[in-house]
Amino acid sequence: MIKGVIYGFLYKMRAVYAHFPINIAISNENTHVEIRNFLGEKFTRHVDMLQGVTFKPSGSKDEFILQGNDLELVSRSAALIQQSTAVKKKDIRKFLDGIYVSEKSTVEPMD
Repeated sequence: MIKGVIYGFLYKMRAVYAHFPINIAISNENTHVEIRNFLGEKFTRHVDMLQGVTFKPSGSKDEFILQGNDLELVSRSAALIQQSTAVKKKDIRKFLDGIYVSEKSTVEPMD
């Protein structure tokens, strides 16, 4: 718990797609995520970050950063985003599109 207050927790997530580019819009002071055009669907997925967690784009293409002080809330927010892009009624070995966690670290480097 002290580690989170001193260093903060950071998860990097990457949008992976084969054909239809996934569009991600961030609103409400980096606490609400809208996922559009997933597998070419018109349905918009909405995910609210848990309290104390922010979601913002990184410098790289299709890469996003979740950060906060509580490890459980940061990891649960990442899980909510990943679960919202789960492929249903298709072969998951073939359709690998989604938003996945690519790196776990702290906001401030540890000594």
